[in-house]
Amino acid sequence: MIQTPYLLFLGDAPDQLAAKVAQGIKDWRPDNAVGQYRMEGCMADVGLTDMTLAEAKEAGAKTLVIGVANRGGIISPEWKKVLVMALEEGFDLASGLHNLLRDEPDLVAVAEATGRALHDVRVPDVKYPIASGERRTGKRCLAVGTDCSVGKMYTALAMDAEMKARGMKSNFAATGQTGILITGKGVPLDAVIADFMAGSIEWLTPDNDPDHWDMIEGQGSLFHVSYSGVTMALIHGGQPDALVLCHEPTREHMRGLPGYKLPTLEAVRDMALELARVANPACKVIGISVNTQHMSEEDALSYMAEVESRMGLPTVDPFRQDAGRLVDALAAI
Repeated sequence: MIQTPYLLFLGDAPDQLAAKVAQGIKDWRPDNAVGQYRMEGCMADVGLTDMTLAEAKEAGAKTLVIGVANRGGIISPEWKKVLVMALEEGFDLASGLHNLLRDEPDLVAVAEATGRALHDVRVPDVKYPIASGERRTGKRCLAVGTDCSVGKMYTALAMDAEMKARGMKSNFAATGQTGILITGKGVPLDAVIADFMAGSIEWLTPDNDPDHWDMIEGQGSLFHVSYSGVTMALIHGGQPDALVLCHEPTREHMRGLPGYKLPTLEAVRDMALELARVANPACKVIGISVNTQHMSEEDALSYMAEVESRMGLPTVDPFRQDAGRLVDALAAI
């Protein structure tokens, strides 16, 4: 069990999006975050108090959580110096990086010497089955995006919160490091062996009551050449009854791929729906979630109105506004 509250480590994040793990924890579990630790040159800020390790310890923080998701998930030598100091200061460490804490001999040695714990949340702890494709009871909704980091997790969390507020049966199914750190459970999908990825999502969203919804956290994008595999596993393993399209309209190119433009919402709708209907012929696209954080209120409202008119689907920013209209569309299925 990861001890709370956290000190969120932003390191030397090159931009705000790189700190999406920390931002997600701060936005969805604010009581679990006492402050942020930023190194020189850090270009991200999640709006928490900047603290030294000693200040955070005095404030009650128990675990330093690596809140940065860099390409490749690497622990740099500069980061490691801070992580060692944190262990010596009495913090446990938690990370969702592919570069596991337990694989760093110097961190392991200091943790053993200080009696501190190393938590790697991106390590599967279940022997997942190969997907069977058999239909399951209950209902499932999957967020699919035009790109990585466009708001798929926020959409699923916002819809889940709205559904619970209405007394609907709902569960947020975490499939990535941030979601797992927020909820304390889930499947670290991109660390699962490829043959078992779809099966892990079947395991995560088992048979349930006919009126129960699993709100599945989306990953990657069908159009992202680096990460499309996880999206396919979610689409087939999740057997969604409903899809929500997610988009960030100010992007000039795919995340980390300057040579690739974002697909249109129409292209994502058509491809995702065709693939989803392989496993669930009744699947429908029920709405569009737009991440408007980089747009003014006026521009955001104008853009969403245009998309809604063009696509014929309820279009909202569920974090900036609310998820009510998306849940209305889901309830109508």
